[in-house]
Amino acid sequence: MLRWRQPFGPRDERPIGAIPRWVTAGFVALLALKIVLRAVSPAPRAAAVDLEAPPPIAVMRVASLGEPAALAYGGALRLQAFDSQPGISLPYALLDYGRIERWLEALLALDPAAQYPLVMASHLYAQVGGQPEKQRAMSDFVHREFLRDPDHRWPWLAHVAIMARHRLHDLPRAIRYADAIRDHATGPGVPSWARQMHIFLREDAGEVEAAKALLGGLLASGTITDPREIAFLTERLNAMAGDENSTRPSKP
Repeated sequence: MLRWRQPFGPRDERPIGAIPRWVTAGFVALLALKIVLRAVSPAPRAAAVDLEAPPPIAVMRVASLGEPAALAYGGALRLQAFDSQPGISLPYALLDYGRIERWLEALLALDPAAQYPLVMASHLYAQVGGQPEKQRAMSDFVHREFLRDPDHRWPWLAHVAIMARHRLHDLPRAIRYADAIRDHATGPGVPSWARQMHIFLREDAGEVEAAKALLGGLLASGTITDPREIAFLTERLNAMAGDENSTRPSKP
């Protein structure tokens, strides 16, 4: 015969039938209610979480524990993955570009030698379709950050110059960016083709050829040394070459 034991008090045993019926009935009723509620409740839906503002740069430096470059790179990866949240994928067009810009600015302040925040700005956030104001804002961000270190950040301004010409159809903006490279990126590591982009744009070259020349020259210059960044840019170059071949008419 089944017996139950009281958890406290004297160690005496009583038959399970001694449990008051109202306790048993209440337990069964609660179990049934839980089953019914789960059956009729809608399936859980993923909800987008807003991107929070970055903490003050002083706080980030303290939190880095003497490794600001590592924290900056980890922060960049977290920011890049923010559009893929559990159960939901957010288009870049829905993201708060003001906060994205503040995060990118904070990451660059934390590690001024970092390039990846500018890769993200020029190759991801500035490429959002159907949002010209966001594209212009992110391009201007790249321009401002370029002026802080022209000899190392010119590749990303060159990219948004091409984008401004062929995606935004804003030739004056593109030439303004190219002129900035000519005037400010004067170090020995800046290739001549980058300083001549203002001529290149004024000749109004085709988009694919312009972008291929830009990325091909960038990869050939040896400026980019991070294997992940090289792989990323090489993939984009190969994709552009594939798109061009697919649209080129076949020979009879």
